[in-house]
Amino acid sequence: MKPTLRALGMTLSLTGMALAFGTPASAAEVLNVYTSRHYQTDEALYQGFTEQTGIEINRIEGKGNALIERLKSEGANSPADVLITVDVAMLWRADQAKLFQETRSSILEKRVPENMRHPKGRWFGLSKRARLIFYNKDMVKPGDISTYEDLADPKWRGKVCIRSSGNVYNLSLLGSIIAARGEAAAEEWATGVVANFARDPQGGDTDQIRATAAGQCAISVANSYYYVRLLSSAKESDRKVAASVGVVFPNQDDRGTHVNVSGAGVLASAKHTDAAIRFIEYLTSEVAQLAFANGNNEYPILEGVAAKPELTALGLFKQDTVSIASLGENQPLAQRVFDRAGWK
Repeated sequence: MKPTLRALGMTLSLTGMALAFGTPASAAEVLNVYTSRHYQTDEALYQGFTEQTGIEINRIEGKGNALIERLKSEGANSPADVLITVDVAMLWRADQAKLFQETRSSILEKRVPENMRHPKGRWFGLSKRARLIFYNKDMVKPGDISTYEDLADPKWRGKVCIRSSGNVYNLSLLGSIIAARGEAAAEEWATGVVANFARDPQGGDTDQIRATAAGQCAISVANSYYYVRLLSSAKESDRKVAASVGVVFPNQDDRGTHVNVSGAGVLASAKHTDAAIRFIEYLTSEVAQLAFANGNNEYPILEGVAAKPELTALGLFKQDTVSIASLGENQPLAQRVFDRAGWK
């Protein structure tokens, strides 16, 4: 297992955290973290935990499904203590494989909103992202589209770009529609969106925004942080893409905009359970939240912590308060609905 990496050239300091983590652990204590996050800013974040507690971190990075399969293969002999993933769909898949243990922490229960953690403490949300609608400013007027349901309106025939049905972000989005309106309405919606495709689903979220800016489609769907990456990019071409599209926070007049989470849980295989809980508590502390969320242009999970200025500039919005855990539970049904609708 590779040793902890040190932040190269990072100047972010987390040593001034107000939260006390108790007496530093022995320098020999090590926490093993499997994570699908891969951002340089996390290097300083993990180093800050070591400075606060004396607990070293060994980290294994990989895609969510690959890490889950690795953990299943390793079983009780896995060295991993904590799993971090970037979508509730992955948290649900890990939980279905019985990879997490139930965790009780008054700190986490206070900091993480109830709808953004597992009801039995098997995982906890760490940061949020909103699934937004983007539109080409030359092809669509502000106010022409305001809800996810509008994506299925026949007036958008041949004008919608969106990712594949197997994408976890879309599975969670459809899961939220199922929770709000039921299976039949969700299938009617998915069928309507398929009829409005400008092209077969392809590429990632950034590709959908780029296609919208280029006029290949009039509207698209993508997570908020992909847009902010373009908006704050050092490349002028990326900033031009962001400037060419308008942003819609859907469903502000009813249930609110769909929000998803990245999250973490203590693994059933954990050999260092107390340290694992301390680590997740640390990730929800104020200073760590700033670093954790801003490293990927996400919204902090901790109330009162400001998001990155570029994200904050998009404005306040009403969030869907549905239980995030239910979106994972709806994932298999969402995939069946997508399949019946012909969503590739």
